[in-house]
Amino acid sequence: MPEFQTPLDAFLKWEKQIPNQIFLNQPVNGKNISYTFARAGEEARKIASALKGYNLPEHSHVALLSKNCAHWILSDLAIMMAGCVSIPIYPTLNADSVNQILVHSESKAIIVGKLDKFESQKTGIPDIHKISVGLYGENEGDLWEDIVLKEKKLEKVYIQKPDDLITIIYTSGTTGTPKGVMHSVNNFIVTTYTGITMFSIPNHSKLFSYLPLAHVAERLLTGISGIVSGAEFSFPESLDTFALDLEKCQPYLFFAVPRIWTKFQEKILSSIPQKKLNLLLKIPLVNTIIKKKLKQKLGLSNAKIIVSGAAPLSLSLIKWYQKIGITILQGYGMTEDCIISHANLPDSNKIGSVGKAVSGVKTKLSPEGEILIKNNCLFLGYFRAPEITASVFDDDGYFKTGDCGEYDHDGFLTIIGRVKDQFKTDKGKYISPSPIELELSKNTDIEQICIVGTGIPQPIALITISELGKAKSKKELSKSLIHTIEQVNPSLEKHEKIEKVVIMKEDWNVDNGLTTPTLKLKRNSIEKIHQEYYKSWFEMTEPVIFE
Repeated sequence: MPEFQTPLDAFLKWEKQIPNQIFLNQPVNGKNISYTFARAGEEARKIASALKGYNLPEHSHVALLSKNCAHWILSDLAIMMAGCVSIPIYPTLNADSVNQILVHSESKAIIVGKLDKFESQKTGIPDIHKISVGLYGENEGDLWEDIVLKEKKLEKVYIQKPDDLITIIYTSGTTGTPKGVMHSVNNFIVTTYTGITMFSIPNHSKLFSYLPLAHVAERLLTGISGIVSGAEFSFPESLDTFALDLEKCQPYLFFAVPRIWTKFQEKILSSIPQKKLNLLLKIPLVNTIIKKKLKQKLGLSNAKIIVSGAAPLSLSLIKWYQKIGITILQGYGMTEDCIISHANLPDSNKIGSVGKAVSGVKTKLSPEGEILIKNNCLFLGYFRAPEITASVFDDDGYFKTGDCGEYDHDGFLTIIGRVKDQFKTDKGKYISPSPIELELSKNTDIEQICIVGTGIPQPIALITISELGKAKSKKELSKSLIHTIEQVNPSLEKHEKIEKVVIMKEDWNVDNGLTTPTLKLKRNSIEKIHQEYYKSWFEMTEPVIFE
């Protein structure tokens, strides 16, 4: 039996047992503001009291628009204490997307925290109750600091029940409109204790929270797990201070997405070129010193568990990190299955796979190879979308993930790609782009890849260039890319072989709508912009085309 039945039970225990221990560290203007469990409890209770003072209906939906910061965690606790349901919103969304979620979720209030571009977002907020945090320069509606100064604490906090709806998480939307995934308190507790048990996470460890807390993986692996285990949280102040903030924290667990690992590799290779690194790693004593320094600089000296998720990580990149003493464990999960699906573990790790099914998870493959999941923390359904909810379950109650996969004889799962990502060339042959993209990504000159080919005889690779690639001349870059294609093509089926590489003028990012807030490519959006050019690119004589 878990020690705690709800996240709030856990926080209330730590608040009582270790009131003066540091819970949250928030850097502001180069200085750190610390929140003990006692201070956190007091502020959360006062915000909860303000929410109750709005006379909202019971279990009202309260939105949370903020980057990761101390006030994100405090707000989450306050929403729970008031007996409300949290609606986390990605801090990078534009006004229209913010409005879409607030209206669809029927949010009655919103807490506005740390943001980079709130001026352009606030027109998306309808006429609902607002609380904003002055510390980060916002002053919409009621000020957090005024509430903390004047409001009385909510003495009788809401007692959470396992069946209560705790949150509605809107998917980041790689395809189409985001859907509101409903999860219960019990789902969160099941996931949290599964993670704590799998990764042997001790109480009161240090955690670094930087991936969006609006995403299910960060919310659970860091946010809720941290509350339940009484952890000490740290946050980055900004993108500029990220590396220093992480190095200072040296967390017990570190979770990242593939793009982050690519960026870390770029950073290392920009200061120690690959040839020099290879040479240093061959010298016995120097090898140990180099590995130790690199881990310290990356902030991973004390990291016992290092996890990558959200999208597949290339085999070559995992092996590259292994050479510098960093073992990355790939996992696989979704918002709908509350991330309890498959994982590699320290004593059971097959590189290139996403691991075996987690304890308590039942899986099967459909005749088309789609991965189907059943566990004891599956989502309650999509909010206000019963027909869509019904369509994603099979007759036996298994959730249809939309991903294609293969199991080996030991039960390790490899993701082949999204069912909807498959496309036909004009030869009528289906192609799964993801495995080809992973093979090409071993070239460190490439930042992002999207394999396409609808309406042309052979697929082509649309790519953006990394900082290392941008430092090269066009001639050098072309030579590097052609060499990679020549290495990869022999391993592909005839209809899969890459015919051309097209280098994009600009990067794909959240601002131009071509990646999700978790840095996954929006394949549909990229194709929509470029599909009309596929035929002309294909017919060009040169193998590498600069858009």
